[in-house]
Amino acid sequence: MKSFKHIISRPAALTGIAALLTMVACTKGFEDLNKNPYGVSEEELKWDYQHIGEPFKQIQRSIYVSNPTWVYQVQQNLMADIFSGYMTPPNPFGNLNNNNNTYNLQDGWNVTLWGCAYGSFTPSSESSVMPVCDYVENLTKADNQGFYAWSKILKVLTMHRIADTYGPIIYTKYGKVNADGSVDYDSQKDAYYAFFADLTEAVTILAKLQADGAPQSFTKFDLSPYAGNYGKWAKLANTLRLRLAIRIAAADPGKAKTEGEAALAHPIGLLSATEDDFNINVTPVDHPLFSISAGWKDTRMAAPMESILKGYADPRLAKFFATSTEFPGEYKGIRQGVAMAGKEIYENFSALNPDLLSNRRIQFMTAAEAWFLKAEAALNKWAGAGNARTNYEKGVETSFAQHGVSGKYADYIQDNTSTAAPYVDPKNAANNIPAGNPWLSKITIKWDDVATDEKNLERIITQKWIALFPEGQEAWTEFRRTGYPKLFPVMINNSGGKISTTEFIRRVNFVNTEYETNPKGVQKAITLLGGPDNGGTRLWWDKP
Repeated sequence: MKSFKHIISRPAALTGIAALLTMVACTKGFEDLNKNPYGVSEEELKWDYQHIGEPFKQIQRSIYVSNPTWVYQVQQNLMADIFSGYMTPPNPFGNLNNNNNTYNLQDGWNVTLWGCAYGSFTPSSESSVMPVCDYVENLTKADNQGFYAWSKILKVLTMHRIADTYGPIIYTKYGKVNADGSVDYDSQKDAYYAFFADLTEAVTILAKLQADGAPQSFTKFDLSPYAGNYGKWAKLANTLRLRLAIRIAAADPGKAKTEGEAALAHPIGLLSATEDDFNINVTPVDHPLFSISAGWKDTRMAAPMESILKGYADPRLAKFFATSTEFPGEYKGIRQGVAMAGKEIYENFSALNPDLLSNRRIQFMTAAEAWFLKAEAALNKWAGAGNARTNYEKGVETSFAQHGVSGKYADYIQDNTSTAAPYVDPKNAANNIPAGNPWLSKITIKWDDVATDEKNLERIITQKWIALFPEGQEAWTEFRRTGYPKLFPVMINNSGGKISTTEFIRRVNFVNTEYETNPKGVQKAITLLGGPDNGGTRLWWDKP
């Protein structure tokens, strides 16, 4: 089988992030896509499922990489965390201020997300998601259905994020090299259809194992709070299926309804309470955002978070962020893409609250999100969704419980006057968003039974956006899909006209290493994309 490699080049504008960036890379070549990527004989590992269980730890750690921290930084924090309106770097990086933050997309940063899905890590040489899933699925399909189903869920959980960043991806055709050496991509639609099929298969398997009282086979390898429980993993898969169904509702309403109603009708159910929240334990290392925020001072609150949370007097504000060290007692965010000649200008704005990151768990999906998904499904009039208002209020209540502010819920949910606050940049008034500015959200908190569905959708997504924090990937995706909550346009746009300032960034372009090693595959993928390969082209589900 012919190999293809994905190598991370040195980021052109990443000077000052971490010296490690010039020393090691996230991905390296993988020579045989169906080969055991661990270099240890199966006979040596078969004791107590070690031969299939240990690789699963790597899959879980590769959804978002926490160690080394710089990988997470370029995989997530310098992409989706910025584009979502959650966080903004105070660092111009080498005094250039010409990077993702200003829409000059850096291939040396953006290749990391792609590589951590398809490549292999150095210096540990542990393979990442697709190579390991391919390995374990081939090994377990016939005689270890629990592990097989688990792999399917983790693969979809990872790869829908890749599709939601780039568009077409290599999924069903993974490991299938054409005669000319190329590897074909799936269209995003085809990838999503495959995601639904994989989740359906996984839930069917896990539900049967649970009903049969089968022993839990992967408990010791599960880095989540689920501890290998088949029912909890089935709930996660059902909720993920509903997430993806909601995502494609505008692009493919018939398929969305079918998949969404199937998820809603499944007897095992969805995530519903905080104990169902899904996260991955990264012990013994710290949560990567802790180092990026507190240690490196490379990320701070974004201006939309300040505007919305302060305007709502939201008690989660103090749970998410610390007050500014330059403006005592104040929460200060940075608008994306502002002019900055040096790091010292904005680094004393609000850092992340260390307590939010102290449990060493990376959040991927919460029960609060499940309730907001149900609220939107109810707006869509999908069977089994229940009442939109009830679901919306339950979403807010569950988020409040998650962050330990339940006592403030009763007053908050009845607030029908508070809206996003004007944004003031004390460093540069040109960045301000004053009252009456069209980019300032006017949506209130309390549900309005007589409001249009569109207004109540804005209400749902705005609260969902708050509740998703700090998971910027999903927040960015939901903003692109719905246009909510209202965010602030980038101040400096260095995309050369490829990305519209007022329509925001829609995707990330395919990486240079794919052009170098799989050029024919990439050219076919661009035809599936339906537009130029740049950050201004909308994805399949992203309908204006």
